Amino acid sequence: MKKVGLVGGISWVSTIDYYKLINEGVNKKLGGLQFAECLIYSLNFGDIQEKTWANSYELLLNACLSLQKSGVDAIVLCANTAHMYADEIEKEIRLPLIHIGTETAKAITKEKITTVGLLGTSFSMEMDFYKDRLKSFGLNVLIPEKQETRNYIQHVLKEELGRGIINPDSKQNYIKIANELIARGAEGIILGCTEIPLLIDQSHFSVPVFDTTKIHSEAIVNFITS
Repeated sequence: MKKVGLVGGISWVSTIDYYKLINEGVNKKLGGLQFAECLIYSLNFGDIQEKTWANSYELLLNACLSLQKSGVDAIVLCANTAHMYADEIEKEIRLPLIHIGTETAKAITKEKITTVGLLGTSFSMEMDFYKDRLKSFGLNVLIPEKQETRNYIQHVLKEELGRGIINPDSKQNYIKIANELIARGAEGIILGCTEIPLLIDQSHFSVPVFDTTKIHSEAIVNFITS
């Protein structure tokens, strides 16, 4: 098996899901007592928040360099927003980086969908790094139109889900926001932050829902066992 290095802690809540899904996936493929050989560099999310995502390149790069020195075969950034630096990091470390946006786009195109709604951090929704990756696969990407709505999504991610807090009112609000995207023409919904699946999932919608944590983890499993 190949060894992967996971940059986690962004947040620790979703990193737990990565670890669980990756090990379950490897074991499902290989059976017995076969599980993933992996290293986790768990960042202090408080450091990210203090610097802000826009100024966190060095923190992420140093985590990746530490994993590189440990002999991993590939790097994984366990957060959608961290992928704003994915291309730069991959060039610097000269190791494969399993890109969450690429894997999500592949999953969407398999469903013959062309227009998707994106829920994520304000960075992922408003900046081009994530949407451009999806658009490169021919996808049309919709985000909530109102700034206050995007700010609300960010608030819940940071102040609730990032701390492991599940608020029923927030769940209903997220469902409403996603349904507004569907009403505008979204044929599927991307849960474009690895904490969002803690709150909503496929059971809440009639259109396909793309859980980026699960999609990313499946790609990691395929890499490990290939």
